[in-house]
Amino acid sequence: MSTLTGKRVLIGLTGGIAAYKVCEVISTLAKNGADVRAVLTSGAQAFVTPLTVATLCRHPAYTDENFWQPIHSRPLHIELGEWAELIVIAPLTANTLAKLTYGLADNLLTNVVLASTCPVLLAPAMNTDMWEQASVQRNWQQLRQDERFHGVFPEAGRLACDRVGVGRMAEASNLVTHIASLLHAGGKQDLVGRHVLVSAGGTREYFDRVRFIGNPSTGKMGVSIAKAAAHRGAKVTLVYGSVTSEAVADLTGIRAISVTNAEEMHEHLLECFPDADWTVMTAAVADVKPAQKYGRKLPKDALPEALPLVPVVDILSELAQRKQPHQRLVGFAAQTGDIVTPALEKLRRKKLDAIVANPIDVPNAGFGSDTNPAVFIDADGNQSAVDSCTKLQLAHYLLDWVGKL
Repeated sequence: MSTLTGKRVLIGLTGGIAAYKVCEVISTLAKNGADVRAVLTSGAQAFVTPLTVATLCRHPAYTDENFWQPIHSRPLHIELGEWAELIVIAPLTANTLAKLTYGLADNLLTNVVLASTCPVLLAPAMNTDMWEQASVQRNWQQLRQDERFHGVFPEAGRLACDRVGVGRMAEASNLVTHIASLLHAGGKQDLVGRHVLVSAGGTREYFDRVRFIGNPSTGKMGVSIAKAAAHRGAKVTLVYGSVTSEAVADLTGIRAISVTNAEEMHEHLLECFPDADWTVMTAAVADVKPAQKYGRKLPKDALPEALPLVPVVDILSELAQRKQPHQRLVGFAAQTGDIVTPALEKLRRKKLDAIVANPIDVPNAGFGSDTNPAVFIDADGNQSAVDSCTKLQLAHYLLDWVGKL
């Protein structure tokens, strides 16, 4: 079951060209089982029609015309405000941002916000000069001091006005991920004050300029953990090796360090580890590397018949030796067949606080998949099984569980 199934999400669209992106957000939410309602300001209707939005919501879209007509048994803004578990305002214009900052309510959307108590996710979109205005930045910072309001920062790129700079609304996939995180945590920033260090992806151990020993890790699990932690208020550092471009498409608010091989990953993790409260090691780090590395591409007829190998440093064991009492160190064990027994052995041998055992030989699980089942195991051997779910869901379940260790 999707984390969005049955969740009540109200989408507020204001006047901006980025409104077209919100159609994809609405469609994705509805397809994943969310109950979606939408409110369009008069400005939003200049860019998308209520009919388009209503079709994607599978429910009538509301406008100010509905607000001023006495066709409901209760005031519409009260009904919608009480109904919503999460309000998403995208695109957020400078005008609506100012209204929200000072508690103004002159249309249906702003009245719904004032009549609600649920979390509100804001996704600004505007020209770079508008976004960088001192008044806009002051309103943005002031509004986000209210614990109800969460923000997805605009991205840099070419804008509709042909200006290149910050102001593009976050992509639909990023918004959907943030929505799922807020719904899971109920809008609580329960990891504020914690530093979460995550390793992700695979390492590549080259023996010439083009050939390497590697593995099929895509980094999806580790990146999901990093994003989930950031959405819940943590300071997050992500050290990642070989990953898909999709996995790291948006890492806003996350310190991201790209590495190639185990040696580089070892160096950066050791540097970051002392400041981390929780460290989650999902990376598929090579166990061995070629004994000799060539600085050029070897011709095919010059390839060695046997490739001598040497061990690489055991990063996880070294971190465990350096771990302080207040720190938590969690490993991952990707296994075939019996996943629990080898994970338990790894947990005890490396002296970890916990380990996540996950299968790589069942459908829709393991490397490259979007879903995963898992078994969480703590240092005392206590086990908690998680049925197959999205990797973002699994990330949140893991963060919940680590918080109770």
